[in-house]
Amino acid sequence: MRKFKTPVVLAGGAILVAALIVTMALIVPRSFAARSTLHYGPIASTSPDSGTCGNNWANDTFNRFFTIDPNNPNTVIEEFKQGTFVTVAGPSPAACQNGPSNGNTVADGVTGKLEGSFDIAVTGGTFNPNAVCAPSTCDTTAGFIATVYGPHASYNTGATYFVFHYSAGHNGQWKNASANRGGNDGDITGAP
Repeated sequence: MRKFKTPVVLAGGAILVAALIVTMALIVPRSFAARSTLHYGPIASTSPDSGTCGNNWANDTFNRFFTIDPNNPNTVIEEFKQGTFVTVAGPSPAACQNGPSNGNTVADGVTGKLEGSFDIAVTGGTFNPNAVCAPSTCDTTAGFIATVYGPHASYNTGATYFVFHYSAGHNGQWKNASANRGGNDGDITGAP
């Protein structure tokens, strides 16, 4: 929106700048607004994190962000940012990456950072672009889908892609990813 340094005063004291701003706002085409993506977040969340052996190897804390293109509302991108994790003793996240356990373990209390994203394929339900997400309703993927698509919607996470990066300093790094994002790589092991 254009700003003027000196407003022009019209007869009767009306300010021309205000009239221009109002006029400009009224002529924005509705089709432009319909093409804009919708963004939700940050939504503070926590979640247990499972590894390749099926065990929960860490507890995560992060902010969720959701993005929806109203022209393709059945695909949602969920991002996990500003994340941290604390490990739970047991098999490391990549211990069963190639089948049976390779014996790698991680102790309680290893800390690190995480970030990631995946796509969500939504079926059923009705997309509501005016839905309001509260921290108590959208702090899980299931809660977000129920809030924005209704209780009859179902979904599949990582339908096309997913990628998560974990970094724990001297305890290692792990990438948990779909094949089209390079697949799994690395591991987080040892004690704090």
